[in-house]
Amino acid sequence: MRATKRSAGDEPRGWRKINRMRGLLALAVYGAAAVIVVFLLLYWTGVIGGGSLFVRSKTVGKDIELSKVQQFYFTYSTSTNPPHYQRYRFYVEDGKYWFYHEQREGDHWPLTEDDVTVSGTRELSLMEREAFWDLLKGGKVVKRELDITTGRAGPWLYLYWDGDRGEWQQFSFADPGLVLEFEDFCEGLKEE
Repeated sequence: MRATKRSAGDEPRGWRKINRMRGLLALAVYGAAAVIVVFLLLYWTGVIGGGSLFVRSKTVGKDIELSKVQQFYFTYSTSTNPPHYQRYRFYVEDGKYWFYHEQREGDHWPLTEDDVTVSGTRELSLMEREAFWDLLKGGKVVKRELDITTGRAGPWLYLYWDGDRGEWQQFSFADPGLVLEFEDFCEGLKEE
């Protein structure tokens, strides 16, 4: 038997349809794979989703040395009736460690600097500074993100340190229960 040469047009109809479907399926698989790869690259590099290929958070006391911390802010602000505002700030100035507190009260919202009812600044002793560091140790710092939860009272926690590049500042305690312990610690500092 002698083989005959066939042209593409001589294929049975069913085979042409199958080959066309194979081509479309391959195109869909490669296209989906390309979309997934692009998405993962954008996520891992931090362009979308706040992810990063190497680091998603930094740990205070491990990735961030305590000696590099320059400021820490704790702010609670609510628009309830009556509104309430409380801020605690720890900072370094001229090699000394300071604690500042501010409370605002009023019958309107937002409360402004004109509504400050109690405030004060004092230098921290070595024991107080070590107690403060102990509360921060193990906490996580992530890149600042736009917060779309309007109306949330906080607390808003920010840690400024040498090397934050203006973006690695959003802080969270190692354990949620430490927030109350931190507030108690600050109340004690206010009273002394």
